Amino acid sequence: MNKIYPDAAAALSGLTFDGMTVMAGGFGLCGIPENLIAALRDSGAKNMTAISNNAGVDDFGLGLLLQTRQISKMISSYVGENATFERQYLNGELELEFNPQGTMAERIRAGGAGIPGFYTKTGVGTLIGEGKEHKDFNGETYILETGLVADLSLVKAWKADTEGNLIYRKTARNFNPMMATAGKVTVVEVEEVVEAGELDSNAIHTPGIYVDRIIVGSHEKRIEKRTTRAA
Repeated sequence: MNKIYPDAAAALSGLTFDGMTVMAGGFGLCGIPENLIAALRDSGAKNMTAISNNAGVDDFGLGLLLQTRQISKMISSYVGENATFERQYLNGELELEFNPQGTMAERIRAGGAGIPGFYTKTGVGTLIGEGKEHKDFNGETYILETGLVADLSLVKAWKADTEGNLIYRKTARNFNPMMATAGKVTVVEVEEVVEAGELDSNAIHTPGIYVDRIIVGSHEKRIEKRTTRAA
């Protein structure tokens, strides 16, 4: 099975549809599948639910899909850097399911592992816990959270081999490994593809069994916030 595709549009061909749920890796602008996100925008799919730690910035990352109003719901942890996200939410134009960051990571990991739900103390006694099942364990109260899965996972990795085994680089590892396991279809963009057997088997983060399609992308690697001080 050839997993290597010539570009992002080809890699998403036949996978997008209105009302789909999509996961997109990344933390801020670090480790985001920017080429695949742009191709998803160009696909014209609308009314999407997007699962991502945040929505990038106004003109980059998932912010592109908010600008075109192709996303109707976000499942996220943080919205503070995207004015479009904030405006659409406050105007009632965008549904938002807030998640504590660790809870969201575990919901994705659970979904990828076939675990439908788990209990956590995070959110007990807050708005996060409202309407959710509560249960006591050893004298402590926990709330039930459900696993997350997606029709499509978009993932950014550093290197892949032709069988789809992946290595992430440093902070870009973030949500990408969990999302790679939690998509019904997983499409990955990388900086380099090598032949099968060239990657150190002990260094592989995501086994190729989870990966369906791969592209080599050209990456802008923006700096989200630049802080300087006088010498």
